Amino acid sequence: MTSTEPAVVAGAQQATEERFAISDVAERTGLSVHTLRYYERTGLMPRPIDRASSTHRRYSESDINWVVFITRLRSTGMPIARVRDYADLAKHGDDTAEARLELLLRHRIAFVAKLEDMQRSLEVIDHKITIYTEQVAQR
Repeated sequence: MTSTEPAVVAGAQQATEERFAISDVAERTGLSVHTLRYYERTGLMPRPIDRASSTHRRYSESDINWVVFITRLRSTGMPIARVRDYADLAKHGDDTAEARLELLLRHRIAFVAKLEDMQRSLEVIDHKITIYTEQVAQR
């Protein structure tokens, strides 16, 4: 497990861990409350979010770390279905480390290829900017 993945803690330890309201998590992560609920509803969380006696969601620090991690995966273009696959593997603990590694390595290869393509596109844009900058300066 990486530092961005939540530690699966025993119930007694969870009770002493600080908890955060969904609005606090939304503020900390930059995600909407709707998106956080969606992540939970669609199985992207490796375990259910605890609830207060009022039934309000109460996120742990490890839950927040997980949300940040899957947000990073999403920002690299990983499809929701693949993030869900990863979360399903994470639910099963260390026995799935090899499968999670494989999933991340495959995604990394695809992401690096996209980055290289974007870099080439940026170079074309920069070239055009240079041409127009010179044209404007000559006027």
